[in-house]
Amino acid sequence: MDKALWAAQIFVAMVFTVTGGLKVLVPREKLATKMHWASEWTDARVKLLGVAEVLGAVGLIAPLASGVAPFLTPLAALCLALLLVGAVYTHRRLGEGYAPAVLVLALCLVIAVGRAP
Repeated sequence: MDKALWAAQIFVAMVFTVTGGLKVLVPREKLATKMHWASEWTDARVKLLGVAEVLGAVGLIAPLASGVAPFLTPLAALCLALLLVGAVYTHRRLGEGYAPAVLVLALCLVIAVGRAP
């Protein structure tokens, strides 16, 4: 079970590192061509979401891997799950596909439960 949880953590961390990194590094106007919700948000909100996603990705790996405050790993998974609830809602509201967000949401919940102290 430990290896499966690590695989899930690494996968989810990679997803959030890429998506969060894009939100931090790419201008909002360019993001809005693919991420339609970004046109409704301010630059600061998009960047803040990106930073939260990248920090969440770090929180999925670093605490447990280092042995320093490992209780932060399930907490990070829960926080990312909450972000994904918002993503599912937003994609449904815009009439876009939301299945990938639901999948990653489910993985976050599995990680949170599997790594709970």
